Amino acid sequence: MQPTPDFDPGKLAKSLLRRCRQGALATLMTGSGDPYCSLVNLAAYPDGSPILLISRLAIHTKNILADSRVSLMLDERAPGDPLEGARIMLSGRAEMAGEGETEIVRRRYLAVHPSAEDFVSFKDFSFFRIIPAGTHLVAGFGRIVDLKPERFLTDLVGAEDLLDAEAGAVTHMNEDHRDTMNLYATKLLGAAEGDWRCTGCDPEGIDMQWDQSVVRLEFPERVTSGTELRKMLVRLAGEARAKA
Repeated sequence: MQPTPDFDPGKLAKSLLRRCRQGALATLMTGSGDPYCSLVNLAAYPDGSPILLISRLAIHTKNILADSRVSLMLDERAPGDPLEGARIMLSGRAEMAGEGETEIVRRRYLAVHPSAEDFVSFKDFSFFRIIPAGTHLVAGFGRIVDLKPERFLTDLVGAEDLLDAEAGAVTHMNEDHRDTMNLYATKLLGAAEGDWRCTGCDPEGIDMQWDQSVVRLEFPERVTSGTELRKMLVRLAGEARAKA
């Protein structure tokens, strides 16, 4: 079934990857190969790929260490009939985060799940990242499509300076510009007023969270450095204030 002409499946898949904080993780049982499904918390790497913090004592972790093939279902939890909401079934391999990724996956995960600070240092817990092979998007009648990773992941090539600046930018926005974060959410995205905070920045936008609500503000054009990010945030703040 082909999507309707006005439908952008890649954009919707990207949005779900950024906004979802929980998902259903399917792994293969060691020995039998039977499917096993569990509920997991997750965060997003700067390219949008899912980050997991899981214990080696959990069955799904034991399964992954024996066979890294996984599937992850994410949905937008639409009110009413859940089947009316958009959802993606992401397939790929779950790989333990490398030494060079430890700082960024830890920071990004704790930004959206601060309560994990209580156990993130336990020896049996490790960060994993799902490296997608593809995804199946279901978003209603005429809106079912398979996507390759380049359609729903954010290209990080050339954005090294931005990634280096992300931690400082997030801290600065949350400590000194919470009023601006609220303006972004309410005036540019139509969200309810609240104590919005930034949880991450990437070349295509910034993610914000307040309690259980998550929104994403897309940039009008790609940014790849800390300087470009600062200019973009100032520009968007001006646009938000003009609508206040």
